[in-house]
Amino acid sequence: MANFSKSNVPQFSVDVYQNAYLPEGGREVNAIVTVTSTGGGTTGGVTFAGASPASATLPGQSPNAAVVIMVDCSGSMDYPPTKMRNARDATAAAVDTLRDGVAFAIVAGTHVAKEVYPGDGRLAVADVRTRAAAKEALRRLSAGGGTAIGTWLRLTDRLLASAEVAIRHGILLTDGRNEHESPEDLRAALDSCAGRFTCDARGVGTDWEVKEVTAIASALLGTADIVADPAGLAADFTRMMENAMGKEVADVALRLWTPVGVEIVFVKQVAPTVEELTGRRTESGPRAGDYPTGSWGDESRDYHVCVRVPEAGIGQEMLAARVSLILPAPGGGSPEVLSQGLVRAVWTDDMAASTSINPQVAHYTGQAELAQVIQQGLDARKSGDFDGATAKLGRAVQLAASSGNADTAKLLSKVVDVVDAATGTVRLKAKVADADEMTLETRSTKTVRVKK
Repeated sequence: MANFSKSNVPQFSVDVYQNAYLPEGGREVNAIVTVTSTGGGTTGGVTFAGASPASATLPGQSPNAAVVIMVDCSGSMDYPPTKMRNARDATAAAVDTLRDGVAFAIVAGTHVAKEVYPGDGRLAVADVRTRAAAKEALRRLSAGGGTAIGTWLRLTDRLLASAEVAIRHGILLTDGRNEHESPEDLRAALDSCAGRFTCDARGVGTDWEVKEVTAIASALLGTADIVADPAGLAADFTRMMENAMGKEVADVALRLWTPVGVEIVFVKQVAPTVEELTGRRTESGPRAGDYPTGSWGDESRDYHVCVRVPEAGIGQEMLAARVSLILPAPGGGSPEVLSQGLVRAVWTDDMAASTSINPQVAHYTGQAELAQVIQQGLDARKSGDFDGATAKLGRAVQLAASSGNADTAKLLSKVVDVVDAATGTVRLKAKVADADEMTLETRSTKTVRVKK
């Protein structure tokens, strides 16, 4: 493990967990890379006693952030009418959580995107006056029109691009399917916005499409969740904004350098959620590539790196990969190396050493499978393949139980009757509430940390 830090950014550390020993002929090397960020004036959204969330710029923090809140104002937000009122109240709560000096805007989303506040393609600067003006503008929001989320994202991108800040963040709320633009248009908007800002996405009620909302959050390195009861929106929006206010450094990349002859099998985030990163690699030099990780505050995440090394004889040892945390330099100069860790390969004839599976690798392999079989099981259930759904969701119950993922186990119990968790014996429930099925699907990628 190595640490590198400067006073104006959090301190990052990298820890590598692996079994480096391979049998003769062995080629696949797995490692869990734990990245931890601490300091730099971040608190993950926690404020000092006596300070209001709106004004709590902490020692070491600068209001070097911009946030745009996208509120669904399509016609369906009037059914029931409380949904629109809850959305207005939630957005007002989020505005109250902004730190002084943070740039912000509010966008009303229908089949077109419209600036609600401050307007004219600008961002406001959060203070007592602008927060009050924004909440006054929210009172005039009404529902009507369709849903074209790509237009919301493109307007948000233009607004955020006008701010000279490090942290650019979006919060998106929708209650329905993206019916007024093609899937290709939404995909093109996501591709255009990827790497330019992060975005948390929320679905309210049960008439939206889980795969659409989770795809938005995945592409823009944010979080996705369901708020089945609109009355819960204000608390959820407040938590999201507190988390956004805790971010202190953006555009951190996981750089993987591999020696000649080493192939990369996959790179994925495995905690706090499973997120496939392999296809997001951008080349950064000879045998090196960068994988995006987004914005960081005080937090820790785990990544699973798998590489294939050339065959070697007993007693030989090699560096299989070097993992670095990279912060791009302003103006395109040399990037700053925040931390580094090494992945090794050692060939041995000791069968006990070479066949032992590292506990961290085993745990997260199971968590990744858990996310996969939940999705496969729910898809099978929707298509009428009840035997396939029973088998997949039974395996999910078994994995959740063995890994201690109590939250996922509880969500699964709303969809299946558990006969024996240890063996994965389950029965599909005859009737399942839409909210329960959508909550399981939306949160299927959430993982539990391994007990080190």
